[in-house]
Amino acid sequence: MLEEVRFLLNFKMDAQSPMALILVGQSELWDRLGLQAYAAIRQRIDLQCKLPHFDREQTGAYIHRHMAYAGAEHDIFSDGAIDDIYRFSCGSARLINKVCTHSLIYGAQNKHRIIDDHMIKRVISGELS
Repeated sequence: MLEEVRFLLNFKMDAQSPMALILVGQSELWDRLGLQAYAAIRQRIDLQCKLPHFDREQTGAYIHRHMAYAGAEHDIFSDGAIDDIYRFSCGSARLINKVCTHSLIYGAQNKHRIIDDHMIKRVISGELS
């Protein structure tokens, strides 16, 4: 499929650019584009954005910001819970979102107002392992 993308990008390349293309993927996509066979596509990339893994402090800020955006008026995740989320996710936004979502569902089902480290461990061992 990447070869077909290269042909699309070559269409009337000198006269006009008929399309803009956004490639979104995990690090494996960039690894694939690093191969010599895809050098022509890689050379046409004008802008690239990578979301690095967060450190512990950034993980907490990320969770708090999402909760504030969702309308939470107080902290829902304890500091211990955020520590365990960080340990499980290694700062990966996708995994942070996944464990937080599962934990919020679990907390709502069990009528907990605060998600603590014990609940995070239970969710991780029960649903995400």
